[in-house]
Amino acid sequence: MEQLIKSIGQEVRAFAITSKESLENFRLKFISKKGLIPSLFEELKGALPEEKKKLGKELNELKQLAEGKYRSAQEETENTTDKPHEGIDLSLPVIPNKLGNQHPLSLTRYRIIEIFERLGFNLADGPEIEDDWHNFTALNFPPNHPAREMQDTFFIEKNPDVLLRTHTSNVQVRLMKKQSPPIRSIMPGRVFRNEAISARAHCFFHQVEGLYIDKNVGFADLKQTLYSFAQEMYGKDIKIRYRPSFFPFTEPSAEIDISCLICKGKGCNLCKHSGWVEIAGSGMVHPNVLRHGNIDPEEYTGFAFGMGIERVTQLLFRVNDLRLYSENDIRFLRQFRPVLS
Repeated sequence: MEQLIKSIGQEVRAFAITSKESLENFRLKFISKKGLIPSLFEELKGALPEEKKKLGKELNELKQLAEGKYRSAQEETENTTDKPHEGIDLSLPVIPNKLGNQHPLSLTRYRIIEIFERLGFNLADGPEIEDDWHNFTALNFPPNHPAREMQDTFFIEKNPDVLLRTHTSNVQVRLMKKQSPPIRSIMPGRVFRNEAISARAHCFFHQVEGLYIDKNVGFADLKQTLYSFAQEMYGKDIKIRYRPSFFPFTEPSAEIDISCLICKGKGCNLCKHSGWVEIAGSGMVHPNVLRHGNIDPEEYTGFAFGMGIERVTQLLFRVNDLRLYSENDIRFLRQFRPVLS
């Protein structure tokens, strides 16, 4: 057996490992469970007691030799291939290392936040799943208002009503209940309405609403705030107008239009040949809403406004189909760059 150990040792040293295939052949022949070296350990069990110590030492040295050679060869073959270009398709074009860019709605939202922060507004947030009180009742919606119907709003539960919020005004109510005036905040976020999806409407979209409550706040403050925003967002030459309107949570209320950026007020398809494009709704906070927020309307007044981020983005980037925002088409998203200050 001693001679056999020496013979196998010579074979181990002489075995040439030049590829992954030859490495596997080496393992199978010498160190696998059915290899030569394990078989010698089985034969050692039948050796005479006085020979076991010597033979066992030589056999362990042989095992260490074979395993060491296997590990060394394995490291070398893992870092090389049998062929210079194995696994590489040289006919494929180079994959460019392209940087991603932000979604156009995110770019617009960040720009809106930046402008209002410079005007002294801070940021507030609230839940997208809301109860009836914060979404409707506290905002002075009457019980029979159409927005409370199933065809207009996504309800999760009924009695008590739990729903996907239809506007970010729910954040205004929560803010008034936990913070004493003065309050000056904007509330960007996603909202949901049960509408048929088309180029001009979607079942979810994004809003930014604002709230300013303090002593002696008047409509002139609202007009100047939104005029400053429009100039910062759309340029110094922009024109702005207010049209009387109705909202349950403000009184008086006004729709806000800006001169069309496409036709410069001359009339086009975007502005329906009127020269004006609606961008927001606004008004003085209704006294009932102040009371629901635990604020005394005899002492404090305030204004609120809300605008759709999709509409602002449409005007900035000339996007004519709302569905493009949620299709995740990289060809569409690559077109946009940050709106500069």
